[in-house]
Amino acid sequence: MIDQSQAMEILVESCPSFTSAWEAHIAEWSHEVLYVAAGDFAGHLLEIHRTGDRSQLARVVSALERLFLEGSPSVRDLATVGVLEGVQNFWANAGEDPEHFGIHLLPASRRAWDSLNSFWSGYRE
Repeated sequence: MIDQSQAMEILVESCPSFTSAWEAHIAEWSHEVLYVAAGDFAGHLLEIHRTGDRSQLARVVSALERLFLEGSPSVRDLATVGVLEGVQNFWANAGEDPEHFGIHLLPASRRAWDSLNSFWSGYRE
């Protein structure tokens, strides 16, 4: 089972262009404050999207799915609230439709994405 200490490493491995930002985060925060790093990662994904680097986005989507399928509950929370919600908020605030990312998600991560959308639209299960 993937724990929180491994989660960001898996995401960074899938997205090598985030390595320097991750190293800066580690230098300042160690492996603490992972939600900040996950939010930074979500913002970085917008930069990648805007460059058209589909191969790196595909690797990220696969890594996210792995976090949902193999991660501890805290890892799934980090992937949902830190990364997916970060994408939805960061991208929308930057004038980009977050669904440009969402359409690429695999089943487990897509369910989390859709749950976030339902939550923010006021639907409660």
